Amino acid sequence: MTSTTSDPSSGIDWAIERGMGALAEKMGIEWVEFTVERTVATMPVEGNTQPVGLLHGGAYVVLGESLGSMAANLYAGPGRLAVGVDINATHTRSATSGIVTGVCTPLHLGRTMTVHEIVVTDDQGQRCSTVRITNYIKDLPPS
Repeated sequence: MTSTTSDPSSGIDWAIERGMGALAEKMGIEWVEFTVERTVATMPVEGNTQPVGLLHGGAYVVLGESLGSMAANLYAGPGRLAVGVDINATHTRSATSGIVTGVCTPLHLGRTMTVHEIVVTDDQGQRCSTVRITNYIKDLPPS
């Protein structure tokens, strides 16, 4: 879905209107906070685990990419599109129950590139994964 919001500072309303995409919705990701400076979402561990009961490493990456890409698109503004060109994650702890929370902050906001860091913590506030995503911002073709 394409946003029709002309004021990108409306953050969470813009994100809800735009939608997260089918994968993020299937994984149960929910927005908590949404601004250019800080984007926060939660995701349940249940339903997103490996066979041994740990939150799947790919689930951390989906949460991170959802946060970082949406934050980059809010920053890009109307008539522009941010697309991921690089993502990496370092998992340092395993979540086995409850929810995890991703907090996304920009490391670089440029004219054609953004870099965001997403710190994912468990219910006890302990860091489980650190995700970094780089997005390229391009102009949309005239409609």
